[in-house]
Amino acid sequence: MSHLNKLVSKNLVTSLPEIKFQQERLCDACQKGKQVKTSFKSKQCVSTTNPLELIHMDLFGPSRTKSLGGNYYTLVLVGDYSRFTWTFFISYKSYTFQVFRKFATIIKNEKDLRTKSIRSDHGCKFQNEAFEIFCENHGISHNFSALRTPQKMML
Repeated sequence: MSHLNKLVSKNLVTSLPEIKFQQERLCDACQKGKQVKTSFKSKQCVSTTNPLELIHMDLFGPSRTKSLGGNYYTLVLVGDYSRFTWTFFISYKSYTFQVFRKFATIIKNEKDLRTKSIRSDHGCKFQNEAFEIFCENHGISHNFSALRTPQKMML
C-alpha cells in the first residue's frame, strides 16, 4: 500500500484515483489473488462392492526421464475397491487402448473378474472410437471426470 501511495503522491500513474491507501485494507484484486482453493476431502467409503468393478485411468507424459524400457509415457490404472494400482510404461500415447485392452483381457481370464465401469479424463487417448466399441462390446460403462478437475479422478 505504501508503494501505491507513492505512485499517487508523485502522480506517476495516470488515472489512478487520488485516495489514501490504507495499510490494513486489501484491494479486491489482491484479495482474490490470495484466495486458496478448498481442498477435496478424501473419500471415506468405497462405492464399489467387488474388486475391479470400477477402474480409474490416467495417462501422463511425456516425462523428462525415460523408463528402463525407454518409454516416456505412463498409464496408471487404479481399482476403486482395493486402490490397487497398475502402471504401464508405453512409448506413445496411441498405445493406450492396446495396453488397456490387454489388461482387461488378462484380468477377465486370470482373475475371473468383470470390469463394469472405467473412469478417465476427456483426453483423446480415452475418448475415441476404439474405446467406445470395446466398452460397448464388453458391457463396460465409460465415465468421464469433469473437465479441469484432476482431483475428482479418484473420488
